[in-house]
Amino acid sequence: MKIVPDTSVIIDGRITELIKAGKLQKVDVIIPLAVLAELEHQANEGKEVGINGLNEIIELQELAKEGKIYIHFYGKYPTKEEIEFHRIDAIIREIAEEIGATLFTSDKVQALSAKAKGINVYYIPPLHEEKELEILKYFDEETMSVHLRDGTKPFAKKGKPGSFKIVELDNKILTEKELTNLTHQIIEYAKRDPDSFIEIERKGATIVQLGNMRIAIARPPFSDRFEITATRPIVKLSLEDYNLDEELIRRLSDYNRGILVSGPPGSGKSTFAQAVAEYLYSLGAIVKTMENPRDLQVRDEITQFAPLEKNMELTADILLLVRPDFVVFDEVRRSKDFKVFADMRLAGVGLIGVTHANRAIDAIQRLIGRVELGMIPQVVDTVIHIVGGEIKEILELDFTVKIPHGMEEADLARPVIIVRDFYTKKALYEIYSYGEQVIVMPVKGEGKSPLKTLAEKQIRHIIEKYIDGDVKVEINGNTAVVYVEEKYIPYLIGKGGKTISSIEKEAGIKINVKPLFKEVELIPNIIKRKKDLVLKIGKPYAGKEAKIMIDGEIVFSGSVSSQGDIKIKRHTLTGKKIIEAIASNANLVVRIK
Repeated sequence: MKIVPDTSVIIDGRITELIKAGKLQKVDVIIPLAVLAELEHQANEGKEVGINGLNEIIELQELAKEGKIYIHFYGKYPTKEEIEFHRIDAIIREIAEEIGATLFTSDKVQALSAKAKGINVYYIPPLHEEKELEILKYFDEETMSVHLRDGTKPFAKKGKPGSFKIVELDNKILTEKELTNLTHQIIEYAKRDPDSFIEIERKGATIVQLGNMRIAIARPPFSDRFEITATRPIVKLSLEDYNLDEELIRRLSDYNRGILVSGPPGSGKSTFAQAVAEYLYSLGAIVKTMENPRDLQVRDEITQFAPLEKNMELTADILLLVRPDFVVFDEVRRSKDFKVFADMRLAGVGLIGVTHANRAIDAIQRLIGRVELGMIPQVVDTVIHIVGGEIKEILELDFTVKIPHGMEEADLARPVIIVRDFYTKKALYEIYSYGEQVIVMPVKGEGKSPLKTLAEKQIRHIIEKYIDGDVKVEINGNTAVVYVEEKYIPYLIGKGGKTISSIEKEAGIKINVKPLFKEVELIPNIIKRKKDLVLKIGKPYAGKEAKIMIDGEIVFSGSVSSQGDIKIKRHTLTGKKIIEAIASNANLVVRIK
């Protein structure tokens, strides 16, 4: 008996199963070179189907060496055009017809096409029973995810978001062969099951959606070892389960909203988004989703869209024609995702986006630079931060023109985004631009204005281009006082004041230059009078802060007088300590700052 297997039965391993089960004995297996070329092409692109197929042919070669079958290769290698235009199936049918062999396939369309040409066909139905999926043996009702890695023991994460534990599933070390067999079965099942699909396929990485289970397969060179990670939602919640107050429910029910749901990985963001989607559907809204990969567990009436031709912008274009009331955009990560989110929101579509962030404010900061600053409150007006499956923080955004918090000068008024706590309405952050920079500043009572701090930093940077020394800057109203070492003052002033005028023009503010005194230690000349002790410091230090120190201990803090000295009453505790220090020859110094 001569049989010609096509790529489908080689990839899914059904031929070797029949041979090992004794259902095919001493058959002549004729593999078209077109099949080998197709599998090689897929393997070179890092696709699991190609790697699995080549491994299956190697298995057939081993069976031939054992004398269980005969194996031959036949035909010619297809051209690049034949591969690209998917003519491989037609070439396989032609070979089966030419040599009078039986075509073995698991592809229903291939089987029908062969029968239409009068070719003998043996159709092997695909696997559809979940119990046949070996990876399911690692799951139970509490399992959130299963982690299988070559050379290690299998383990699982069990529990629920915010409360889980890592559990070892078996004492046996997994081998690459076992993981290959698992992958083989997963890929075959995904290709045949109508509720499953291969979401992403890259060199060394494959993402498969099997019903409600997401499986990530990684192999070298992408990962250091062969690895399979399977995750499955164990909880499906409704909006009532979150015990939300009426104010928040009203906001979620408003289709004209832009909402971001943020949180760290595995915190329950998508579960909450799915609950909102189903709640809105129950109110009569037309709800759609945009996902990559598609793994939200929503009701059948809610259509889930993937990137059209691997481009989410094209998906957005289609959705605008469909005219949904509300769209859930799962996994907003890249700059292009945020731009698509903004475009859809500005087009009037109600949106809830799911994004990774450790804090609620971080989710807003991810929009900066991707969306024009003044448009952010129109794109996103609410941020719901979730940790461990619970809502931890809700922020709302307002847009106004005001003087940033902490400033007094009216000419510094500018557009400001105010980020408030949703419940208390207390301002937590202000976002505004200063020059070319965007400032995200916490609002924490009174203190130095962040704009003043930034302006002082910029002026210091300008001055440092002219001198190589310490610089201190203080802004008072519309004037900046610049402190530098006395030797640098002539350089900053310049001949006829030209240099300082140039600096003022660049900084945009009037500048006064004053000498900067570094902290110094002096041994004072002490004059004893009847009632006083006079410590002579020197007129250059007049008005400076001074500390009198005895053996490293501060005994007095004050200012140097206009005459350059410090007077201490003899009868005071400080006066007595100084007299004792003189008598015992202790180390007495004055530290000037």
